[in-house]
Amino acid sequence: MALLIDPKNISKANSPQRRTLLEFTRNIGIAAHIDAGKTTTSERILFYTGVVHKMGEVHEGTAVTDWMEQERERGITITAAAISANWTTKEGPFAGVKHVVNIIDTPGHVDFTAEVERSLRVLDGAIGVFCAVAGVQPQSETVWRQMNKYKVARIAFINKMDRAGANFFRAVNDIRTKLKGNAHPLFIPVGEGENFVGLIDLVRMKALVYDTSDPSGMRFDYAEIPADKKEEAQKWRDSLIEALADFNDNIAEKFLEGGEFEEDELRVAIRKATLSMKFLGVVPGSAFKNKGVQPLLDGVIDYLPNPLEAPPMLAHTEDGGTEDIVPDDQAKPIGLVFKLWSDPFVGRLTFFRLYAGTLKKSDTLYNPRSRKTERISRLIFLKADSREDVDVVYSGDICAIIGPKDVVTGDTLAHDDIEVTLEPPTFPEPVISMSIEPKSKADQEKLSIGLQRLAEEDPTFRLSSDKETGQTIIAGMGELHLDIIRDRLFREFKVEADAGKPQIAYRETVTKPSAGVGKFVRQSGGRGQYGHAEIKLEPNEKGKGIEIINEIVGGVIPKEYIKPTIEGINEAANTGTVAGYPVVDFKVRLVFGSFHEVDSNEMAFKMAGIFAFKDAMAKAAPILLEPIMKVEVVTPEEYQGDVMGDLNRRRGQIQGMETKDELAVVDAFVPLETMFGYATDVRSLSKGRASYTMEPSHFDQVPASVLKQVSEANAGRTAARTV
Repeated sequence: MALLIDPKNISKANSPQRRTLLEFTRNIGIAAHIDAGKTTTSERILFYTGVVHKMGEVHEGTAVTDWMEQERERGITITAAAISANWTTKEGPFAGVKHVVNIIDTPGHVDFTAEVERSLRVLDGAIGVFCAVAGVQPQSETVWRQMNKYKVARIAFINKMDRAGANFFRAVNDIRTKLKGNAHPLFIPVGEGENFVGLIDLVRMKALVYDTSDPSGMRFDYAEIPADKKEEAQKWRDSLIEALADFNDNIAEKFLEGGEFEEDELRVAIRKATLSMKFLGVVPGSAFKNKGVQPLLDGVIDYLPNPLEAPPMLAHTEDGGTEDIVPDDQAKPIGLVFKLWSDPFVGRLTFFRLYAGTLKKSDTLYNPRSRKTERISRLIFLKADSREDVDVVYSGDICAIIGPKDVVTGDTLAHDDIEVTLEPPTFPEPVISMSIEPKSKADQEKLSIGLQRLAEEDPTFRLSSDKETGQTIIAGMGELHLDIIRDRLFREFKVEADAGKPQIAYRETVTKPSAGVGKFVRQSGGRGQYGHAEIKLEPNEKGKGIEIINEIVGGVIPKEYIKPTIEGINEAANTGTVAGYPVVDFKVRLVFGSFHEVDSNEMAFKMAGIFAFKDAMAKAAPILLEPIMKVEVVTPEEYQGDVMGDLNRRRGQIQGMETKDELAVVDAFVPLETMFGYATDVRSLSKGRASYTMEPSHFDQVPASVLKQVSEANAGRTAARTV
C-alpha cells in the first residue's frame, strides 16, 4: 500500500457515491493532560477550517466541543465530543485537495480516562498536546500508553509557547526521556514566552511570520529565516534528516553523500516514519494566541494515516482464530460500538465506527454477544451537540446510530453472515464508591432509571446494591467523577439525591495455590438438589484479571452444567473472604465433580461453584488490596520539604523529584485512602502556591493496621478474616 497517496489514485474500496474518498479522510483524536490546551486547540481548528466563525473559549464557556452545562461551568472537558471539518493544504503532494478531518476532543482529567480509552480505540491517528512549561505530565503518560496499546500513529503539539517559562526543547526532551518517544521537531519556535512570534519550518527552511495586525492568526507569510536563527535551524534540520534516514534508504544514502533534499521527499519520509509508530514529529505553538495551528493541521493531512493506512482491525472468530478487517465499501458491514449516550431530543445514541462495508438506514445488524438482530432507524454524523442525518455511511466512517436496543460499549455489530467479534476497548476498575439515596420516595424510581442509563453510558461507573443495608452503591474513578454523576442526575433526570461519605474500592486476591470442593445436596422428599464441583485456585499475574479454565474430562460434570458452575465461581468472587470485597487476579481450573441423573440441575451446580471457590480461597492466603495513586505535586522549592514530609505521613512512597524553573516537581505513590481532602491540605502547606494531579496506578497490599480498620468497618457485611 502506498505511503503517500497520489490524489489521482482512487482506491477500489471507495464507492463513487461516498462523500469523501478514504485516502482523503483523517480520523483523529486530541488527547493530553488536563489544562494542556486540547479544547482550545480544537476550537482553533474549527475556526481555521470554517466550521465556526467565532473562536470559542474554554474560560468563557463558549467552546463548541465543551457543550455540556457542567463542562462550560467548570472549564473542563468531561465527555469526548466528535466533530467534522474540512482542510486543504497549500503545499506538498496533497496541495489543493480537500480532506475531511473527523476530530474527537477528549477529556484530560483522569476521572474521565474511559472517554480517552474508547475514543483512541476507534481512531487512526492522534495529536498529543503538551504544555511548553510543564512538559510531560502524569496524564500525558497515561494517554501515551493508551495510544501505544491501540497502535495509534501521532504527532505532538507543544502548546502554550506564549507562557512565561515556556521551553520548547525541554518539552521535546521530556517526551524523549519520560515517554521514550523518538521526538523530532518539524518546526522550531521563533522566541518563547511573550517573545514567541512565529515558527521556522524545517522542511521548507522558511520562517512562518504572523501578521501582528491580525490577532486571529489568519494572516501569515513565509519569509527567509532570520540570520540569528539560521545556524540553529540547520542543526535541527540535520537532526531531523538523520532520524529519517533510519526509515528510508534513499534519505540515508543522500544524507551520507551530503546531497540536497526536496521538500516533498522529506514529507514522504516523515509520513513513512510516523506511520511506523517509531517516530514523532513535533510542532510548537500557542493555540490561545492563534499561532501554530495551521501548520499542525497541515501535519495531520501530510503525516497521519487515512483509514486505509491504519493497522487492520483484529477480529476474533468463534473457533478461537483471528482475521483482519480492512476498509472496503464492497464488503459486508462490520463495526464497533464504542460509546452510548442518552440524548434528550433523539433518545439513545450509539456511537459507532464502521470498519468495513456500507450501512444504510433501515438495515439490520447482528450482535454476536446478545445473539440478537438490531435495526438501524437513523444514521447521524455528529458535530458536538448538533446532528446531521444521513442516508448511508461507508467503511472508515465514525457516526452515531439510532435504533439498537440491546447493546453495550464494546459490542460488535455486523452482517448476520459474519460470526466474528472485534476487540473491545478495556477500562480501568473504579477506585472509589459511595452510597446514594433519593431525598424523597417520589424520586426513587427516577433515581433508579437515571443511574441505570448513566451506568450504560459510562463503563467506569458501576452500580450495585448492599445486601446488608439495602443501600444503592455507586462507584467511579474519583470524587469529581461521582460529583458529575450526581449533577447529571439532578439536571437530566430531575432527581435530588443525598450521597454518603466516599468509600475506597478495595480488592482481594490470593497469594498461594489451593484446592476447593463445593457440594450442594438437598433432599426433602421427592426430587432433590445435587451439584458437586472441585477446583484448583492459584494467583494470576498482577493486572491479568480472572481466568477460569474448564479441565473436566470424561463427562464427570455434563456440558450443560459447566457454564452455571463457572457463573457460581464468578459470583463468589464478587465477595471475598477477607472483608467482602471483589477478588481479582486469580486463575481457577475446574478439574472434577459429579452429578445425579435426576437431582442435578443448573442451580445446584451454580451453588457448587460458589461453595468450591469460597473453600479454595479460605486456604489460599487471601490478602486485601488498596488502590495506590500516582501523585505529582508541583510546588515552589521553599515548600518542597513540607510537601514531601506530608506525603510520607500519608504512607506515600516518593519516586523522584526534579526542578523546573524554581519549582519542585515531586512524584510519589500514595494510597487513595489517605488522599481525601488533599487539595485543601496542599494549598495550606504552600500558602496556595502548590498544585497536584493524581491518577490510579495499581493495587497493593494494605498494612495490618489498615486491614483491621477495614475489617471492623465491614463487619456487618462480611466476617473479617486475617491470614
